[in-house]
Amino acid sequence: MWKFENPVSIIFGNGVFGKLGDIVQNRPYCLVTYNERYFNSLTDKLIKLLGPPTSIINNITPNPNFITLEKSCACFSESAQDDMVIVALGGGSVIDAAKVLASSKNGFAPVRHYLETSSGENQLGCYPIIAIPTTAGTGSEVTKWATVWDTESQKKYSLSRDALYPSHAVIDPELMLGLPKDQTISTGLDALSHALESIWNRNSNPVSANHAVYAASEAIETLPKLIDNLSDLDLRSRIANASLFAGLAFSNTRTALAHSVSYPITLKYNVPHGLACSFSLPMVLASVIGEDSVCDSNLKRIFGDDLDGAVDFLSGFINSLGVSTEASSYGVQAEEWKKLLADALAGERGLNFIGTHERVMQNFSI
Repeated sequence: MWKFENPVSIIFGNGVFGKLGDIVQNRPYCLVTYNERYFNSLTDKLIKLLGPPTSIINNITPNPNFITLEKSCACFSESAQDDMVIVALGGGSVIDAAKVLASSKNGFAPVRHYLETSSGENQLGCYPIIAIPTTAGTGSEVTKWATVWDTESQKKYSLSRDALYPSHAVIDPELMLGLPKDQTISTGLDALSHALESIWNRNSNPVSANHAVYAASEAIETLPKLIDNLSDLDLRSRIANASLFAGLAFSNTRTALAHSVSYPITLKYNVPHGLACSFSLPMVLASVIGEDSVCDSNLKRIFGDDLDGAVDFLSGFINSLGVSTEASSYGVQAEEWKKLLADALAGERGLNFIGTHERVMQNFSI
């Protein structure tokens, strides 16, 4: 028995940013975005399309945390209306922050309480979200959760509610043309990780697997070409498609070991999320081959019949993007790396992984 569900209405194509008026339909809206030159320009274009927002929340930082989100929610509460929508224009951090705002009917305190105790959902809000991703990697535009960080306590939380699926995902590859090389690589590897993590996953199903195989194959073929031609709109469209399909895949499976072990590395060593969750992929791949025939079959659709050779191929692919696949490159020492892997295997995401502790340690490298 399996099921696949995703309620997000997806609009994809060059120039679909101009269709926002048809979606918002004159409703009052709050704009969530970055306070950067490029996004200020997009904000001006959006206001010409929709009229002025009730508020603009633009204090969003990478890896949204308790401190900044408390300020965002306080600002949001000042102008929130029952019939409003939230327009999230930016990368995964913006869309995740928008999901926190959508839950913050009574400010950030109830959201924090829910994150820390998994209770009190009846105190949370439920504003609809229109997600407009400007990066190709996060997949947050088609998922029901947001990653929230407590940097003071060095903890990562996942805000997960069915109400947080965006009502619409508006994916316009033209908005991604200005993305620099390092972010293109990091977000593209995040998409690849989402795809592979949803394959070696206890929650995998035929629909999620098909999405994941397509996403991983496209990411592997497209990323090396794209980083040498960042202004190629066709390549931008292909990697945006890969990111979307990876998002659809893991929207039903969640992630697994590589993501589980990435969070403390991001917290402690400030490694960008896309790199932190992807550098261990070859090791994880080596640890899972032969564990499950369906998983092996799906991996062969991406890498070919020689899965042992696929480990070297994947490592070489990541290295070719200028990204190391060794934990030591990010400041992690051998004993700490072993402990992080053991803790990750025992964590919520790690328990989705179909492999074993023994196999992971057999393929341990630093």
